[in-house]
Amino acid sequence: MTPLFDRLDALPPLTPEERQLLDSVRALRRDEIAPRAAEYDRTAEFPWANVEAINALGLNAMFVPEAYGGAGMSYSAYLACVREISAACASTGIVWATNFHAAKPLIDFGSEEQKQRLLPRVAEGALLALAITEPEAGSDATGMRTRFTPAGNDAVTIDGGKIFITNGDVADLILLFGKWSELGANGDKNGRDAITALYLEKGTPGFSIVRKEAKLGHRASSTAALAFDNCRVSRANVLGEPGQGLPLLLAALNKSRPSVAAHALGIARAAFGDAVAYINERRQSGRRIVEFQGIQFLLADLATDLAMCEAWLWHVAALIERGESDIGPEASMLKMRASDLAMRIATEAVQLFGGYGYIADNRVERLLRDAKITQIWEGANQLHRQLIGRSFVARK
Repeated sequence: MTPLFDRLDALPPLTPEERQLLDSVRALRRDEIAPRAAEYDRTAEFPWANVEAINALGLNAMFVPEAYGGAGMSYSAYLACVREISAACASTGIVWATNFHAAKPLIDFGSEEQKQRLLPRVAEGALLALAITEPEAGSDATGMRTRFTPAGNDAVTIDGGKIFITNGDVADLILLFGKWSELGANGDKNGRDAITALYLEKGTPGFSIVRKEAKLGHRASSTAALAFDNCRVSRANVLGEPGQGLPLLLAALNKSRPSVAAHALGIARAAFGDAVAYINERRQSGRRIVEFQGIQFLLADLATDLAMCEAWLWHVAALIERGESDIGPEASMLKMRASDLAMRIATEAVQLFGGYGYIADNRVERLLRDAKITQIWEGANQLHRQLIGRSFVARK
């Protein structure tokens, strides 16, 4: 790879401990995760060996506060690790990133009792899932129908189902969103003031795995449909108060969407790197492909867009670290542009490889399949364009 490519990787300021951990993640990516990625993709087996290696580094602990057994490292350091892992194996990247997506609301909004009880398990390497999506509630999560019903003063029963849940069948803890039966407009499915969140533990009676999905990409990442039939959990597992779920969900998405962007940028970097290496070696008409002016123009556009998008990644990370809360449009801009760019760069990489890019022996074929979902999950990009555009409508 060229020196310019390395210079484009302008990381934000990190502490010496964070840089040391990132170096360890890069070594893990090179020595263990990347060599296993193609086989995991081929077999669609869950990447348990990668999860064990990640836990051996104690990576979950980096986003858990020290008071609960973690290391309390910065959000920027976490995003840098997501990007590194995802560049090697997108499936493993989203498996690990989902732990953060489901744990961060507990860190930000959980009671002291909940943090003391659950966060040490997260720091030690528990797998987590975030369960929002339903058959009739995708990008518009307010349409969810999963129902939480109080059972006395100490318990809650859950009825309903979720689809497309990353880690759903392997998670030790699931952050589950539903609607509180005693709130909302007479149980109306669009009652925003009834949305509530709670943590469901693996093995709870009444909780079942309906199926695991066979997918175009991220084949080693487990995606499951879940069912809840009179599933009983402790009232102590409700996050916040009943009816507080929507603002909690929106705040969580403002932190998970940059994480998804870092994941997409890992895919984009891997595809760009593979393409540049290939066209520096491959020849047509007696010249290296990279020497053709049209190809150089394409590289210039892709590299510039990648550098600008990554700069915005670190900008949004800095906003979050400063405690800014009203960053919905910025998070949407980042998620939309990073995922569109991942798909664009992966597509161009396959094109630059020619027929070889269409063959599974070359990583760019897998990267193209992995890139597509980044435009869909955490809110389809059409929704994000609407959210961004709506923010410019003047209030009367």
